[in-house]
Amino acid sequence: MQQEPSFDNPPPPPPRQLALRFTGSGSEYFRIWIVNLLLTIVTFGIYYPRAKWRRLRYFYGNTLLGEQPLGFHGESAAMVRGFLLVAVLSILYSVAGRFSREAGLVAFAAVAAIWPALIKSSQQFRMANTSWRGLRFGFTGSLTGAYTAWLPLFVIGAVFVVAQPGPDDAPQAMAWVGGLLAVTMLVTLAVLPWLGWRLKKYQHDHYRYGPERSELSARVGSFYGVFFKTAGVFFLGFLVLGLLVGTVVAASVMPLLNAGPGAGKRGAEVATLLGVLGFVVSFLVLRLVPFPYFTSRMQNLLWSRTASAQVSIRSELRFWPLFWLTLKNWLLMLVTLGLYWPFAVVSVARLRLEAVTVTLSVDPDTLASDVRALPGEAAGDAAGDLFGLDIGL
Repeated sequence: MQQEPSFDNPPPPPPRQLALRFTGSGSEYFRIWIVNLLLTIVTFGIYYPRAKWRRLRYFYGNTLLGEQPLGFHGESAAMVRGFLLVAVLSILYSVAGRFSREAGLVAFAAVAAIWPALIKSSQQFRMANTSWRGLRFGFTGSLTGAYTAWLPLFVIGAVFVVAQPGPDDAPQAMAWVGGLLAVTMLVTLAVLPWLGWRLKKYQHDHYRYGPERSELSARVGSFYGVFFKTAGVFFLGFLVLGLLVGTVVAASVMPLLNAGPGAGKRGAEVATLLGVLGFVVSFLVLRLVPFPYFTSRMQNLLWSRTASAQVSIRSELRFWPLFWLTLKNWLLMLVTLGLYWPFAVVSVARLRLEAVTVTLSVDPDTLASDVRALPGEAAGDAAGDLFGLDIGL
């Protein structure tokens, strides 16, 4: 017999589904983007952290979860200090590598020693300055976890630094170095999905909102599946484009070759022109197809497998809408000489965000608590952008 709920032990509320919605517009962001671009150029890059701060505030403020906007509270001055710190480290590493292989290795070791700490600090800074419904997010990853996640990458990087050929190396040494680099490259490609899984596992296992802490349940095999399927899409596209380009070149050149004296030279010129155009088109298409495929599959894998005890996420980003949107954005950026860029960024952000749904098994108001996120340092946030790492939300 089913027990009746009592006032002392009320039944849990039904799950609530909250959709993400993006309210930004290309025209609004264009005004922010053009000012950021001009001031960054005029100040030789010094304005970049401030430009990033303005961009984050705009995109966060226009991202609504359950009709409540996210907030970004980071201070631009802290981001400037972090950016300058990472810029100095980058310059020192670049300069040291020009003196000798040993100096480059010492500089690499120094950067490797501090880099995981910057990454951890980056996560803390970004999450601690992101809020929803007045409550800040947090990041609980440990420094040990950061070093453990990044260690394999540093080992591979050290091999590349040590194996760089010097001007006085003998031919035998050059051959040995070339072989070592080739083997290291193959090993890197083989373990790349595993490395990506380790980094994302560290990142997605430690997000916090009030008492909720996230966990990534995706296995490393899922990452290999996405990488292998993306590689299959790439090679299939390469094969199809190769056949099409070869057919077009042959159909265009053969009539000229049979047209009499002097036609052979014209045929060779036409073949060269068509070959160059075919290469350019193939390069663009091969970039156009695999990237949207990888982006859609990886977003769905990561966020649909990230959940906490009472919060789950579902991402249903489809490849074809993202593909056609990417194609449209490329064509319009080409026609406008790049001025369509902010409109493209807004349209992609809207498509990706609005493919996500968050399900709560608890009332959002009950998630508020006195748990405070550690503020971290802004240096790690700057480090992520400077080296092209995906370390944000």
